[in-house]
Amino acid sequence: MFKEKVLELLEAGLKENESIFLIDFTLGPGNKINITLDGDNGVTLKDCMVISRAIDSNLDREEEDFSLEVASSGATSPLVMPRQYKKNVGRVLEIKTIDGKFEGNLTDVSDQGVTLEWKAREPKLVGKGKVTVQKKQEFVFSDIQEAKVIIKF
Repeated sequence: MFKEKVLELLEAGLKENESIFLIDFTLGPGNKINITLDGDNGVTLKDCMVISRAIDSNLDREEEDFSLEVASSGATSPLVMPRQYKKNVGRVLEIKTIDGKFEGNLTDVSDQGVTLEWKAREPKLVGKGKVTVQKKQEFVFSDIQEAKVIIKF
C-alpha cells in the first residue's frame, strides 16, 4: 500500500514537467525510496527538488517512516530507455551486444533501435595497406546489452 501511494505521488510530480521521466524506482528495506530521473533537456537540482517535495510533503511520517533520495541519471550511466537515446543523437556511444563492442556516432533513433556510424581502417581490396571506410550499423534495442555515452575532453 505504501509503495502504491509513493508511485501515485511520483506520477503526479512527473506530470508537472513532461520533459522529466523516470529511469528507476526502488523501495528498499526500512522504506528507503530511491528515484532516478532523466530528462529530454537534462535534469536540474530544481527538478529533483520538485519530485522530492511532491512525495515528501504528501506522506505522513507519523504513519510510515521513510527515507527519500531523488537523483538524476549520471553522465556515465547506461542508457536504458529509448527516450534517452533520442536526446543523445549526435553524440558518441559505446554499445555492447553479444557480437561485441561498437563505438560510433549516434545518428538515428527509431521505435525499434538505433543507428551508429563510425570510420574504420580496413585492408585494401587490391595491394598492400589500408583504407578508411565509413561504417554504418543498426542495432535493435533488444540486442543491446549496454549503451553508454562516451565523454571526450
